[in-house]
Amino acid sequence: MNYFSSEFKLGILGGGQLGKMMLYETRKWDVWTKVLDASPEAPCKISCNQFVKGSLLDYDTVYEFGQGLDVLTIEIENVNLDALDQLEKDGLKVFPQPRALRIIQNKAKQKLFYVDHGIPTADFQRFAYLSEIEDSIQNGGLKFPFVWKAAQFGYDGQGVKVVRALSDLEGLPAGECIAETMIPFKNELAVIVARNDDGEIRTYPVVEMEFHPEANQVEYVICPARIDDKVASKARELALKVAQKIKLTGLLAVEMFQTEDDKILVNEVAPRPHNSGHYSIEASYTNQFEQHIRCILNLPLGATESKVAGIMVNLVGDEGHTGDVVYENINRILEMDGVTPHIYGKKQTRPFRKMGHVTIVDQNIDQARKTAQKVKETIKVISK
Repeated sequence: MNYFSSEFKLGILGGGQLGKMMLYETRKWDVWTKVLDASPEAPCKISCNQFVKGSLLDYDTVYEFGQGLDVLTIEIENVNLDALDQLEKDGLKVFPQPRALRIIQNKAKQKLFYVDHGIPTADFQRFAYLSEIEDSIQNGGLKFPFVWKAAQFGYDGQGVKVVRALSDLEGLPAGECIAETMIPFKNELAVIVARNDDGEIRTYPVVEMEFHPEANQVEYVICPARIDDKVASKARELALKVAQKIKLTGLLAVEMFQTEDDKILVNEVAPRPHNSGHYSIEASYTNQFEQHIRCILNLPLGATESKVAGIMVNLVGDEGHTGDVVYENINRILEMDGVTPHIYGKKQTRPFRKMGHVTIVDQNIDQARKTAQKVKETIKVISK
């Protein structure tokens, strides 16, 4: 099939920043695109050929959106899977496949998948209702501290909480959840795996993630991770194993813990381009968004190696600021060598909302990390 400057039509469910960066690549190749998102101000709106406003979770909306497309993909996994199942039965190519999304969309099912396939992960218990956790604690079946995770609809630090006392359960959603053993770890790592429909598969280098202690959001992504080569090799092998078991077409971001004794445990996965791969736009031979397009169009995969060391700094809304966004001191970071800001196009800021990211590239990873710190301390995402 001819994808370039042709009648081929690609659909994307979700119009956020991941979709916007995916559209950088489709525009580069002149691939026709159609995007669905609930927000009339979605970042993708200005970059696609056709924009449709509607709910990603509504069966009829998603099913109707898929009519007339050649391939349908996602930039967020919280979508109506029944509609995707029917579209696939109708002959539409849907990547990643709905069967894979059913495993990943629910964190309890995802954890059970790891257990069933011999993939090392933190011990956990599954609960149909939040109230069952309190019963388990009182009966001695669950001990503090542990990590509570909502089974569905968690993102960007939402739907995750460290529970150290019963009072920490107050105000949490009442539905299905898991309680996960807290893991003492040295590092949080991630590996992005790319797989096309022919089964060609490649991994990106292992990255190291540094998290904000309050928001539970990634503040820095560091590539390559500052870890021993043997540990990096174990992480890439484990990420490959997860991807080969799930067998999805597209990108799979595998988040992992490096324990104190250098074991690697899978935390969770995302079936799409991921925050941990943003550094690749400037630092890699093939960035993650181009690679995702290559995967779902069943094109040859690009080189995943890095040209230089890369660090990504998330730009999130400052605490105490809600309203029309202002990027303070952006001129000052543009004076720094190797620094590239990416602004997502969200007009309204609020505390910890992802508004953009900044990539820092340098031949020396330590120098890149120092520059990243300066960037973090300099630029502010505030409101008018």
